[in-house]
Amino acid sequence: MNVFLGEYQHSLDDRGRLSLPKKIRNELDSVEIVLTRGFEVCIFGYQKSTWLNQTEKQLEIPIFEEKGRNLRRYIFSGAVTVEIDKLGRVLVPANLKEYAQIENEVVVIGAGDHFEIWSESKWKEYIRSVSPL
Repeated sequence: MNVFLGEYQHSLDDRGRLSLPKKIRNELDSVEIVLTRGFEVCIFGYQKSTWLNQTEKQLEIPIFEEKGRNLRRYIFSGAVTVEIDKLGRVLVPANLKEYAQIENEVVVIGAGDHFEIWSESKWKEYIRSVSPL
């Protein structure tokens, strides 16, 4: 199992592309990844194989239960498969940038089975809110 670790400062280019950190790219098993809305104001990134395993778990919740319908709508409607180009960049879709309130400066973090893309200001805010100090 691949594990995503670390915290990396990056910027989007003028076309909305993000250069994924090399340590994140090294954990990926293909050039296709899935980006979707996170549960906080961020974007979740999954390698395709992990995404397929996670979706199987979500689909086990019966659709006739409101929780199952809500989770499916939230996760799947925001999901998109993107390709990492030869320079290690991905195009971050406009709807996900808007959701995560990303303009230019971002923080990419490893979160175990996935990575996350945060606006720099939202990440700092989040860290302050959970910091024990």
